[in-house]
Amino acid sequence: MSTQPAAANVAIRGCEAGDVAAITTIYAHHVLYGLASFELEPPSENDMRQRRLDIVSRGFPYLVAECAGEVVGYAYASPYRLRPAYRHTAENSVYLHPAWAGRGIGRQLISALLAECETRELRQIVAVIGDSANYASIGLHKSLGFREVGVLRSVGFKFGRWVDSVLMQRELGAGDSTPP
Repeated sequence: MSTQPAAANVAIRGCEAGDVAAITTIYAHHVLYGLASFELEPPSENDMRQRRLDIVSRGFPYLVAECAGEVVGYAYASPYRLRPAYRHTAENSVYLHPAWAGRGIGRQLISALLAECETRELRQIVAVIGDSANYASIGLHKSLGFREVGVLRSVGFKFGRWVDSVLMQRELGAGDSTPP
């Protein structure tokens, strides 16, 4: 039996500058051992600090899941593309410390992220999921209202094999039923 608290004891809050070290460690694990990220070398803490600043300075939400003072996961929305016509569409990302996977924290993070996105002028959110065999992330996104809109076959090469990207999409707020 695990001694770690259940997801109910996890607080979701805005990411602060002091959280960057923990986020860097979490992300490094996914870069080194997983296919959710197509990066091959983990970015430095300074790189992650700059990435976070870039996202929040554009007005996008960046959240962490915290338990007993420890950051155990994070999620953020970022511009889907930088051209002006895409300004109402975001891309979401979510990463958990591996010891905390399967506890519902990803669901809490994405749910909070979607709510934050709906308070902004965002109308669509896209998930670009690394690896078509990433059933946990695909299932999580489906359960939160995302639908699969395509698969980009063999667009990445990592760990000696070709890797797909699964594209999923969800409306935010009024979606495309009214102009922004």
